[in-house]
Amino acid sequence: MPERVDGPGGRVRVTSPLTSAAAPHGRRSARQEIDEETGVGDVYVRSLVSTQLRSALAVVAALALGLGSLPLVFALVPDVADARLGPVPLPWLLLGVVVYPALLALGWVYVRRSERAEADFTDLVDPGSVEDVPR
Repeated sequence: MPERVDGPGGRVRVTSPLTSAAAPHGRRSARQEIDEETGVGDVYVRSLVSTQLRSALAVVAALALGLGSLPLVFALVPDVADARLGPVPLPWLLLGVVVYPALLALGWVYVRRSERAEADFTDLVDPGSVEDVPR
């Protein structure tokens, strides 16, 4: 609704009528839906859980493909299994050194995706209270 800020011919502040309007009668917030365990609240919670499950399954799939394929590569390609970097066999180097930074990276990715999903959920349930999570 237009509202005069400076006298005639001056600035005019235009706001949406919905910003000052009360919520429709009987309409509950997402937080109330979750607290009262209604069907809508259940949908919100299931959505968060399924998002986190998808993230976990993606990380497990990456781990299974990356780490799980190493023994298969060693068995199918004998030259890789017999290769050496200096005095250290390549399989030992891969399994003893390279795997740990990869695990840390996958863990970091999972935690970041989970925090983002939780921040989005919190923003949906209680707008304005979410902390800034890097995306």
